[in-house]
Amino acid sequence: MILLRRLLGDVLRRQRQRQGRTLREVSSSARVSLGYLSEVERGQKEASSELLSAICDALDVRMSELMREVSDELSLAELAESAAAGESAPVREPVPAVPAGVRPMLNSVSVTGVPPERVTIKAPAEAVDVVAA
Repeated sequence: MILLRRLLGDVLRRQRQRQGRTLREVSSSARVSLGYLSEVERGQKEASSELLSAICDALDVRMSELMREVSDELSLAELAESAAAGESAPVREPVPAVPAGVRPMLNSVSVTGVPPERVTIKAPAEAVDVVAA
């Protein structure tokens, strides 16, 4: 069974560690006890939306970015769980064919202030153009 609180905790921990910050620093900034933040990161406690907002503010991360990353992790976990159970993937409507020579446009994302070795792109390689600035 996939627990959302565990996925959320994993993503919060990675965000904090990417910044090289300690639990103590983030808990102080978010005005939440160190023990409670630790339990949230370990997936032992469900964080309220107010608490998540405070933690996101402390980490200077938009809640939508946090939830998007959690959603991506959840999708991967569900696929892995389905594959382990021997289930086939749900049938989806076919994607319309793209005319030859035309590449579909993806949403662009600008990443600044992050060392290149810390940027992770989770997408099929053939669907992404990465341009270093």
